[in-house]
Amino acid sequence: MNILRRAYCRAFQTVFRIALPLLPYREPVPLEGLGAITPLLKEKKVSAVLLVTDRSVRGLGLTAPLEEDLKAAGISCAVYDGTVPNPTIQNVEEGRRLYLETGAGAIIAVGGGSVMDCAKGVGARIARPGKSVRKMRGLLKVLLPTPLTIAVPTTAGTGSETTLAAVITDPERHHKYPINDFSLIPDYAVLDPTITVGLPPFITATTGMDALTHAVEAYIGRSTTKLTRRMAEEAAAAIVKYLPRAWADGADLEARKGMLRAAYCAGVAFTRSYVGYVHGVAHSLGGRYGVAHGLANAVILPYFLEEYGASCEKRLGRLAKAAGLAAQGESDAGAAKKFITWIKETNRAMGIPETIPEIRAQDIPQMARHADQESNPLYPVPRLMDRAELEEMYRRLMPKEETA
Repeated sequence: MNILRRAYCRAFQTVFRIALPLLPYREPVPLEGLGAITPLLKEKKVSAVLLVTDRSVRGLGLTAPLEEDLKAAGISCAVYDGTVPNPTIQNVEEGRRLYLETGAGAIIAVGGGSVMDCAKGVGARIARPGKSVRKMRGLLKVLLPTPLTIAVPTTAGTGSETTLAAVITDPERHHKYPINDFSLIPDYAVLDPTITVGLPPFITATTGMDALTHAVEAYIGRSTTKLTRRMAEEAAAAIVKYLPRAWADGADLEARKGMLRAAYCAGVAFTRSYVGYVHGVAHSLGGRYGVAHGLANAVILPYFLEEYGASCEKRLGRLAKAAGLAAQGESDAGAAKKFITWIKETNRAMGIPETIPEIRAQDIPQMARHADQESNPLYPVPRLMDRAELEEMYRRLMPKEETA
């Protein structure tokens, strides 16, 4: 990256870091289980809601108890279950129409990160009916209050139940981008480990590594605070302890509970301290090929940590020690190397591939452009990279036969 652009990026990030204490961050109010939702809605005098989910979650019966409770309480519940793994503008618009047609007064999101993103997108469009999803891309383009929103995560990964981000795919342009606004932080969150028990091992693995990516990118970036460092350390330690257990035994409620807490903590960390190039690249892969976000992050993370090298060793080494992967007296470089090794070995043990086979060489320039536009100047990464350097990272992610 040339010196002028580097100076601009770092100046931009410095302004945001200075402004952090003044920004209206908040955390959702915790609710004890699905059974707490209906009494809350009655207290708020909400007579109709929109339930946003997907067909697999609803097919597993995870929303049935809630739907029955709402019906018994006389609260009308319209269900939008058309959310796809990388939620699209169409998903958001369909959910918005259903919300308006049924006179809903609140949104309940039950599902993984895609469902949460879709629900937040619906809320944004309700708040700003005259502004398209495309025009809300980026920072602080919503600004107005969204409907009361209750988030019920069924995966322990995105931490979306506590973040200000909604990531939406534009299928016409093969692009995936975040909408970031304080009004998108859910009002309430239900962290119930019993809801995550039926999660398949591979989804447990990729969503868990997604949470780790949030913690790591927030921690090694240049906009950390005492709170975000503490939250990232708690998340990393819990993931190292509980992810292998949750993957091996989905019914391990202690591990499931630990992973939900980890995802929440990582969400608090990155929504304030931001992420990095891993996310910029992952979003482009989701927009172009539909690669699941957690899977993309899991594969990409060690590549960038190795590429950052000395620029992230001190912070990554500290995080490795906090997670119990290295002794306190060990050098930061040695501890950082152990962390990267743990990620690779754990990925391998859980069946996560080392490359992204969907990548095509002819698509790399455009994807790198999208990743560059998303990441620079916003993400306070340890080492700045330009479009050409990002293109090289995509090539490393391709299977060897594709690059030969």
